[in-house]
Amino acid sequence: MDASGLAIRRAVFSDIEAILRLFHHGAAEAAPALPLTAVLPTGYADAFERIDREPNCALMVAEIDGQLVGTFQLAFLTYLMGAGRDDCQIESMHVDPKRRGHGVGTAMMQWAIDAAKKRGCRRIQLTTNKKRKDAHRFYERLGFEMSHEGAKLWLDSRES
Repeated sequence: MDASGLAIRRAVFSDIEAILRLFHHGAAEAAPALPLTAVLPTGYADAFERIDREPNCALMVAEIDGQLVGTFQLAFLTYLMGAGRDDCQIESMHVDPKRRGHGVGTAMMQWAIDAAKKRGCRRIQLTTNKKRKDAHRFYERLGFEMSHEGAKLWLDSRES
């Protein structure tokens, strides 16, 4: 298996369930990132619609022969310190476990880097779970520095 024939495109509404399954398989230590029920709550459709309408966000998928093998989300953020130049935030990058180690993640990251350069961004940033050591090595191989600690304050009952 390799990444030949890989196509990266904006997600469409019918991709939602496959994207959620990729999230599920990409959770740290194989713990489910979110519940996958037979009928998905309407919140997922609502979230997709909001993301899809937002000009500074892009939910992307990678596919080979019509099968989704990866996903990631881009958000373009403007900071005063950037003097008007955007930063590109990459989130929720997941590759199908059967496709890891075959160039899919590298191709997705290169696509995101190229998109950020075309937009004139000053930097790319991302967060990654501290438990995902393989992901850290992957990002470092691509030139990312593990430069900051992050913190989260959950405002609902989630414990992840």
